[in-house]
Amino acid sequence: MGIRLITLSENTSGKPGLVAEWGLSIFVKANGENILFDTGAGFAALRNAHKLGISLHHGTRIVLSHAHADHTGGLKSVLARIGPTEVISHPAIWEKKYTKRPYEKEAAFIGIPFAKKEMELLGAEFKPSKAPVQLSENIWTTGEIPVRTDFEDIEPIFYVKKSDLLEPDSIPDDLALVIKSKNGLVIILGCGHRGIINTIYQAQKITGEQRIHTVVGGTHLFPKTEEQREKALNALKSLDIQNIGVSHCTGFEASMKMSQMFGSRFFLNNAGTIFNID
Repeated sequence: MGIRLITLSENTSGKPGLVAEWGLSIFVKANGENILFDTGAGFAALRNAHKLGISLHHGTRIVLSHAHADHTGGLKSVLARIGPTEVISHPAIWEKKYTKRPYEKEAAFIGIPFAKKEMELLGAEFKPSKAPVQLSENIWTTGEIPVRTDFEDIEPIFYVKKSDLLEPDSIPDDLALVIKSKNGLVIILGCGHRGIINTIYQAQKITGEQRIHTVVGGTHLFPKTEEQREKALNALKSLDIQNIGVSHCTGFEASMKMSQMFGSRFFLNNAGTIFNID
């Protein structure tokens, strides 16, 4: 079973002629399925797909890793291109998401920047599920990811607005895409808000496969403490991952340490990166 991961939108561009934007979108071809995992923040996914000769067309399903606008802001333009399609996500993507750091006076809205009805008129058929969703024989979403480790948590800058009050957001909508290959699991992360290790444990649980072949995407390690990063990286090392390509919210320090730890198994996953798995 051949698997191809093509990163269409990311903070950095890895090829001439491609644009970068703060966000993430990865086009997944596997098992005869075409899946767009996240849509980036704006126009980069469509523009870069065109530059790379990737056709996003009817039959491409969309999976949203979570509600934040840097992963959903391209949804409108993508739907306008591909027409009616399934959009698989956690039901909490329609909550009113905000961020506020201690030095900021006002909270900023960071949720999906479009109304659900508007997206439905463009052809989105939303399929919300807290539980894992099986997309084909060997492809699943993780569903809502339980927090099992004691070193992975949600930073206290994320909020959800309920009854005009801001409450801490545990980001239950955070999910990943999992493919079971003959050589182990291929796990595609959005931001990994619920923790990269928690995500891997959930992928192992729902598939029954313990081997980890490839992990690609955002890991949300840049705002963590040194202790949290070290524990996460040590846990990663113990899992004997064969390939790890990081993006978006991983941060320079964590990326550097992963490069040293994994050597040739590590790569930076930029816009334009194409990763093939036999």
